[in-house]
Amino acid sequence: MIYTLTLNPSIDYVVHVDSFVEGITNRTVGEEYYIGGKGINVSCILAELGIANTALGFTAGFTGDEIEKGLVQHGISADFIRLKEGISRINIKLKANKESEINCQGPHISEEAFEELLRKTDAIQDGDTIVLAGSIPKTVSDDAYERILQRISGRNIRIVVDATKQLLLNCLPYHPFVIKPNRQELSEIFNLPVENEQQTKECAEKLKEMGARNVIVSLGGDGAVLFAEDGETYRTGVVKEKVLNTVGSGDSMVAGFIAGYEQSGDYGYALKLGTACGNATAFSAGLATKEKIMDILGKLG
Repeated sequence: MIYTLTLNPSIDYVVHVDSFVEGITNRTVGEEYYIGGKGINVSCILAELGIANTALGFTAGFTGDEIEKGLVQHGISADFIRLKEGISRINIKLKANKESEINCQGPHISEEAFEELLRKTDAIQDGDTIVLAGSIPKTVSDDAYERILQRISGRNIRIVVDATKQLLLNCLPYHPFVIKPNRQELSEIFNLPVENEQQTKECAEKLKEMGARNVIVSLGGDGAVLFAEDGETYRTGVVKEKVLNTVGSGDSMVAGFIAGYEQSGDYGYALKLGTACGNATAFSAGLATKEKIMDILGKLG
């Protein structure tokens, strides 16, 4: 079983206006909403690809009800801890002449609630996968991911971490199966410019020395490169289409890589499917459908 963890899931409310003007009432020309959060995005793409998975995390209030309902509609097992107070956050994505976002804080997560989450991880068994994705809410201690990884240590569990900066570095001693920084994030981690292939490779190899088993570096319009634990370097390009949406593209790549490796055990194919999923979401209004993913996969050759 694959488990995804989203500590602070959301309803993403997307509003479209022709031109946003401060200080007046702006009328939308279109709007939609999606269940959101990095782990939830991974779960949704896995489900599109026919991969069973369980979503873990915290929900609260009427928005939490919608999040769980949306997961069930996607065929995903929702095993969230229901918080007694507050509501799961609503994030506003404003699409006008420029894209802007307002991300809310979300409900308070008590230490007792977090301990309940730790107990849920006891059900994760040898051969399972857990995806830790996104930032940690302010109401949870900064070592939340480390506490989870320490709890499941000693079991043969495949760990996937999609986080940034120190949060990612703190997970490396637990030997995650795959991490996915981009060049900008590599620059922030190592405090130096990462602008070419050699610098990218050197930083990725350092991350492997620090504990990561496989490192995917997304290169934007130049595709992606995987520095794999088998010592090989795998590359894939991208398909050129109109980008409609950048939200969830990286999460989609993570999901595709996991699915591709689950299906084939081949790193090259896993990277290719991951790239197809990331591209497909970028070319869609929301997260990609299986049909769109397979279309892009075919175009990648």
